[in-house]
Amino acid sequence: MRAVLCNEFGEPETLAVGDALEFEPGEGEVQIAIAAAGVNFADILMVAGKYQEKPTFPFSPGLEVSGTVLKCGKGVRSCKKGDRVMAATSKGGFAEQVVALASDVFRIPDGLSFEDAAGFPVVYGTAYGALNWRAQLKAGETLLVLGAAGGVGLTAVEVGKAMGAAVIAAANGADRTALAAEHGADHLIDYSTENMRERVREITDGEGVDVVFDPVGGKYFDVAVRCLGWEGRLIVIGFAAGTIPQAPANILLVKNCGVLGFYWGAYRRRDPERMKAAYKQLFKWFEKDKIQPHVSQTFPLEQAGEAMRLLADRKATGKIVLTTGV
Repeated sequence: MRAVLCNEFGEPETLAVGDALEFEPGEGEVQIAIAAAGVNFADILMVAGKYQEKPTFPFSPGLEVSGTVLKCGKGVRSCKKGDRVMAATSKGGFAEQVVALASDVFRIPDGLSFEDAAGFPVVYGTAYGALNWRAQLKAGETLLVLGAAGGVGLTAVEVGKAMGAAVIAAANGADRTALAAEHGADHLIDYSTENMRERVREITDGEGVDVVFDPVGGKYFDVAVRCLGWEGRLIVIGFAAGTIPQAPANILLVKNCGVLGFYWGAYRRRDPERMKAAYKQLFKWFEKDKIQPHVSQTFPLEQAGEAMRLLADRKATGKIVLTTGV
């Protein structure tokens, strides 16, 4: 089969399509013919050798896919040959086929395209888990989303609205805040031209926000902590800005607020039933038009490096997806 191969750690441009071995599904596994694969920051880190896991060379990146079930291993009852599915993978998604654990494979609604489904597992799983499980966001609370036009930020806007929160979307540029508005944001902050802390004070009548969803980090984290209200919660998702910030303990003390981390991937093994329940709810929201995946660009496998570069340079909105032509 064709696959995007990483033969040494480096930049996305070092990747190339080559031939890779196909694998038969073992017990509890599912073989999938991949139609599309989502591109994530973690793929960039994996190729650079900066990810938590360092696969053996050669390997193919790719942490989420969509496609059709080719074959099920022994003991698999959750899906069957021919089913339309999405799946989370530890690697290997940038290829024509992949073998995934059955617990990471989910049948998708008929109205969800393969392209949209390919970008669904990580960002929607992250937004739902962070806001529901960790932040315990409640209807009527105020949510501030940083990087609100990016892949995971845009989904947090939608999930926050679906959960009944008032959503403040902060992004870099008027075109990006406009996209967040299209996906349900109640208030917009363009932090390329506006003072985020002052705008939050205006919007909340000086009370601050209940929850911050932060996939950006850097200087925006420092400001966002100061935007928290009494007993507010800031959820750390990632560091797209490139700098890992430090939480000011004095502010946490005075406001009785907290900073919580959220790593979606850990739940795949620690609590798969919770993952299953999350996607069940997310698919219900999709069918009720409460969430609408936004794939901004698609690329063939041969242009995986170009797709990853757009994401690395923070030039993408929504999700970037690779297609296989299968």
